[in-house]
Amino acid sequence: MMLSKSDPDEIQSFVSDASYMPGGFASRVIFPESAAEVAEVLASATHEGTPVTVSGAGTGTVAGRVPFGGYVLATDRLNKIKSIVREEAGGRTVVEAGVVLADLQRLLEPEALLYPPDPTERSCFLGGNVATNASGARTFKYGPTRNYVERLRIVLATGDLVDLRRRELRADASGRIEIPLQSGRTIEARLPSYRMPQVRKHASGYYVAPGMDLLDLFIGSEGTLGVIVEAEVKLLPKPEGLIAGIVFFKDQYELLAFVRETRNLSLQNRAKQARAGKTALSALESRLEDVWPLVPSSAVGAIFFEQEVSAKTEEDLLTTWYEYLQAHGALLDDSWFATNEQDQAKLREFRHQLPVLMNEWFARYKKQKVSTDMAVPDDEFAGMLRFYEETLLASDLRYTIFGHIGDNHVHVNILPRNDTEATKARRVYMQLVRQAVKVGGTISAEHGIGKLKREYLREMYTQEHLREMAALKRSFDPAGILGRGNIFSEDLLS
Repeated sequence: MMLSKSDPDEIQSFVSDASYMPGGFASRVIFPESAAEVAEVLASATHEGTPVTVSGAGTGTVAGRVPFGGYVLATDRLNKIKSIVREEAGGRTVVEAGVVLADLQRLLEPEALLYPPDPTERSCFLGGNVATNASGARTFKYGPTRNYVERLRIVLATGDLVDLRRRELRADASGRIEIPLQSGRTIEARLPSYRMPQVRKHASGYYVAPGMDLLDLFIGSEGTLGVIVEAEVKLLPKPEGLIAGIVFFKDQYELLAFVRETRNLSLQNRAKQARAGKTALSALESRLEDVWPLVPSSAVGAIFFEQEVSAKTEEDLLTTWYEYLQAHGALLDDSWFATNEQDQAKLREFRHQLPVLMNEWFARYKKQKVSTDMAVPDDEFAGMLRFYEETLLASDLRYTIFGHIGDNHVHVNILPRNDTEATKARRVYMQLVRQAVKVGGTISAEHGIGKLKREYLREMYTQEHLREMAALKRSFDPAGILGRGNIFSEDLLS
């Protein structure tokens, strides 16, 4: 018999996530252990018209797993790593949705294999990674989760099981799709007519492209089209070695010039970069002063980079990095470099403390997260960064800026301490959203839409586009039970 919990104290941790959206509640949490049990729950819920919210590890930041009634379907017990296969060019693994990313990475380590997607929070579940098309610090080089998914097993809201392998089913040139089901029924639908922005990272609504592989429709759909229960993903050979650095700059113009130059070079070699701003550096200094030397007082920002090396290339690449950094006035004597795994882990910890600090701030002041996730085209980034800083300085609100500068994607965390500041922060956030859309960007590059950002989606897509997305959802979920409130407001589904 399936485990089910309804005691409010026992299910409290399943009605919230890292967004800190308040008020989540559910009548019960169900813990299926197989695809068949997931199908049983969903078919029954569709028959009853009961909403179902899919729960992963709770690391999401847009309230996607915060339910407002109905059932929570927890994937915790779908946690088997079914196989790891080595191949000439890497390998592949078959995992259930509740497998923890860190557990998979530990098993791959002795096999000298790498699963590239690297979200900051490695306690996340693989199913959640696929459902949100997770990306992270390695995305500039390797791309997001989508690039590694070869097969998905999905349970639809009706209880139908769909097994989709890449390159098996495609949309036609007009955007029409057909998916045959084991029951003999066929789902027929049409893709939305919008065009996605020309950015390297995009997680705002359903993925669409001419003649697209239908597997990609479910990747990043945030649990609104079906429940991912199993995935087969590609693995790469683990790099022979890495060089890494956190490099401080005293001049923002030089920092941005360095990024432009090395990004163009790296589009051939695929290094990865992330930026921390001045206020973020101050926060880290106070948090990690026992571990690190003080951040140089003259630093206006820092770049974190990593690049794969071999014994033959390490010395030449270190020399190349040094020359580029010196040419752009980096504070080389005050910067940190690492060529062994232990020191590299410390650099990553320094970088990863930033989002941890932000989450602690929102929890301490009991405020909903006010954090941007926008990305813009290459030519627009410098102007967008200037707009962020000028708008925030004029607002007199506390904030930090950090993120993935190689992908023109930084997170602006506005830090309200009371209700008045929270109201002002939301107004400022809307200004930033509208500017990102104006210059051809996306309102969410990696975190998705969930419940927190669905109203901002109206800034990016027309009402007709939103209705097209809703019609597509209804084709897979006719009763509208899955992920109710995520991506769409309910009026679009009525």
